[in-house]
Amino acid sequence: MSFSRLHRGQIEKMRAAGQVAAATLARVGVALRPGMSTAAIDALVRADTARFGARPSQLGYHGFPGAVCTSRNDVACHGVPREDERLEPGDIVSVDVTSELDGYHGDTCATFFVGEPSAEARHVVDVARRCRDAGIAAVRDGARLGDVGFAMHQLARSEGCDVVRVVGGHGIGRRMHEPPHVPFFGEPGVGARLRAGMAITIEPIVTLGAPALVEDADGWTLRTEDGRLAAQFEHTVLVTRAGCEILTRC
Repeated sequence: MSFSRLHRGQIEKMRAAGQVAAATLARVGVALRPGMSTAAIDALVRADTARFGARPSQLGYHGFPGAVCTSRNDVACHGVPREDERLEPGDIVSVDVTSELDGYHGDTCATFFVGEPSAEARHVVDVARRCRDAGIAAVRDGARLGDVGFAMHQLARSEGCDVVRVVGGHGIGRRMHEPPHVPFFGEPGVGARLRAGMAITIEPIVTLGAPALVEDADGWTLRTEDGRLAAQFEHTVLVTRAGCEILTRC
């Protein structure tokens, strides 16, 4: 199976979009505080994205009502920003920013502490960050998707955590979501091959407990079935012959 590969001009546009997303995510991280609503995070993302002449890719995507996903504590992903949801001391919150600039998309996510985190919160956030980095380290021309997923899942399991199965990373370019699907688990040597010039996201969602998720009544928010914490980190990367280039590094 073949997937989209970018030429030089497109790569430059992907770099620019990636830097917008990274800058907006960094600004959000500085602004987070107890008492802040997730709707206020959404407003900040909208304003900061516009400052760069870009637009939030997530806004209206398949009907999604927000400009950003704000996933708090046991919410694994796709949390909908709300005025009545406010950050509390000890929370963790994953903020997933995707920015479209000049027809190309940059996608990045980080999980932040609000106030002083618990030991469990520190652990799942640290493991999620390291799982992302392990997945990135496995990316190179000729590698298989199973190699990338295995690297992330193996690290999570070694730390007593797990990874979500029902969602994954994805190709990215002119569209926010393109093939291939990039699972957070897999077996070495299995799956489609990555080729230089492909852009994909590496975005493991790590759970402190079981990986099963349930959907809220809003039709978007996915939270852990057991109510335990989940954390996510994400970069958009460009596959190269030697490895990959991180396009959303701040």
